[in-house]
This record gives sequence, C-alpha cells and structure tokens, in this order.
Amino acid sequence: MVLMVVTKYAKKILEIVESSRSHMTAEQIFEQLRITYPKVVLATVYNNLNRLWDENRIRKVSVEGMADRYDRIVRHDHLVCKRCGKLLDVDLGDLTVQLEQKAGISILSYDLKLLYLCEECRTNTKQKGT
Repeated sequence: MVLMVVTKYAKKILEIVESSRSHMTAEQIFEQLRITYPKVVLATVYNNLNRLWDENRIRKVSVEGMADRYDRIVRHDHLVCKRCGKLLDVDLGDLTVQLEQKAGISILSYDLKLLYLCEECRTNTKQKGT
C-alpha cells in the first residue's frame, strides 16, 4: 500500500517537473502537488524528488545561495542571473565530445551554467547608478 502511494506521488511530481519550464523548487512543486493531493506533506515531495533524481528521471539544478530547482532531463544548459538567481534554458548543443577531448577522459554528463545579469537586474543597476 505504501509503495503505491509513493508511486502516484512520484508520477505526478515527474509530470509537474516535465511540464514546467520555470525550474521549480521543491516548495513550488509541493504547492502544485497539493492541488491534486491536498494531504501530501513536504517530506514526501523531497523524498520523491531525490528518488527521481537518483534514477536520472529529473535534473537538479543547484545555484549557490539558492534552493535547488528541478528540471526535465532533456539536454540543455542554463543561464543564471548572478544577482536574482533567475534561471533560463539555453541550447548550446551537446558539448560532450569537445569536453571529453579537452579533459582527456570519458565523462558521464555535465551541467553548464552561464552567469549573467538578467534584463531586470541590468535595468535596476542602471537606475541606481544614475
């Protein structure tokens, strides 16, 4: 009985992550999951996210000083605003072969995050500077 409950939560969590393009935190996923399963607890969300990540069914995107965010498995990289932490997808193609040649070893995967200042943060910086 417990396994079936975990499975239904994991299935719905996977659906939420795969349908979102906003790189949701565990808390955001929890709020979304509560629409379908109002009695779910946050620990269940964390446990299922960790299991889905361990099984390579979702990506965990970690940015220093911010809550981990979760993303679909499709190969892509990220732009991360250094100031506000906004995360955007960017498709630079698969760089595995080039990275392996440079490193001289076989790699399992990579997680490329390019730091920048988003338009809103650049605008705010200009306004404060004038």
